[in-house]
Amino acid sequence: MKHLWRQTQSFPSAVRLLMANQFAINLAFYMLMPYLAAHLSGGLGLAAWAVGLVLGVRNFSQQGMFLIGGTFADRYGYKAPILAGCLLRTVGFGLLGWVDNLPALIAASAATGFAGALFNPAVRAYLAAEAGERRVDAFATFNVYYQAGMLLGPIAGLALLATDFRLVCTTAAAIFTALSVLQWRALPPRHASPTTSDQNGVLEQWRTVVTNRPFLLFATAMIGSYVLTFQVYLALPLAAADALGTHGTQVTSGLFVVSAAVAVIGQLRLTGWAKNRWQPSEALVRGLSAMGLAFLPLALAPGDSSTAVLASLVLAVVLLAVGSAVVYPFEMDTIVNLSGERLVATHYGLYNTVSGLGITIGNLVTGALWDFAQRHDALWLTWVTLTATGLVCAAAVAALARTGRLIARQPAVVA
Repeated sequence: MKHLWRQTQSFPSAVRLLMANQFAINLAFYMLMPYLAAHLSGGLGLAAWAVGLVLGVRNFSQQGMFLIGGTFADRYGYKAPILAGCLLRTVGFGLLGWVDNLPALIAASAATGFAGALFNPAVRAYLAAEAGERRVDAFATFNVYYQAGMLLGPIAGLALLATDFRLVCTTAAAIFTALSVLQWRALPPRHASPTTSDQNGVLEQWRTVVTNRPFLLFATAMIGSYVLTFQVYLALPLAAADALGTHGTQVTSGLFVVSAAVAVIGQLRLTGWAKNRWQPSEALVRGLSAMGLAFLPLALAPGDSSTAVLASLVLAVVLLAVGSAVVYPFEMDTIVNLSGERLVATHYGLYNTVSGLGITIGNLVTGALWDFAQRHDALWLTWVTLTATGLVCAAAVAALARTGRLIARQPAVVA
């Protein structure tokens, strides 16, 4: 904790505020979202398709609108979308606890999703701009606060849920209200550096980003890492339920805690260790390889031993979290480098949209592969495929680095 405190204090006040902001955002978000499906189905009695629709709208309105949020941030400054996103979350989370008809629930869900699309690219671009040459350290520290919010949010939500789901929603909305006021009063305005393309309109702004070939190649190469990370929500819970039956839910909750705890405890040490030994591209390749190899123990574990499967699940989550912690700060820094420090929020927005699309496709493929493997008593096939995904991802990034496509672009100079 002392190391985290010293590291946090070493950054400008705006960066410190963004870190505290992200902790509170995740605290409020994960206080509510893990329990929303149960409220919709059990508390409100919605059909399964309606529950899926409400949750799907939230995901689509966030993943599908990241590019819009990043574009808005680059054109009008970073503070406005951060503030607007917090206000939208206030309204959306408040409504989720107090409305009971499907149209209103869909509107509230869309608002919470679009809020994330507004502030996520802006926060990262703001952080990158303020941190300057210390971007890697800043993103590593930022991720500690991000993961800490994920760790504590479900625990706080569970405690409040003992009283009433409306109390969970009201508390989450109150946190976003406080964040809105805090950012309105304390966060300094910050604008992207003006470029010629910015002055030519949104379409030119998008054209600049989508014609950035090294950036697009990197975004494509990194899709696999997001598919692997998401398996904490998909394949690993399926494996826990398959091997441990009724205890699978408790094990899955424990895996979430382990994953977040590894990041909170180890992020700064892992980043410092990687910086001292490897080039950024080498850190990315090694981190991605670790993420892929995380699934190998499950392929080797005997399926008839619940103890072996449990140990393999814990080892997989730890390796996945370690690999992700190594990758994240260098990944965020690479995006800024490839953008040439130009239209950074728009680059982040498109990057998030690409990864979100990749997660959707990856989940469909993983789910179909799981069903096939289970029918043929060959669950090892799922784990070997996920391992291969991580290694292919690492090889793709290594190839980009070897051919010079990850070298930082020179910042644009406006005459």
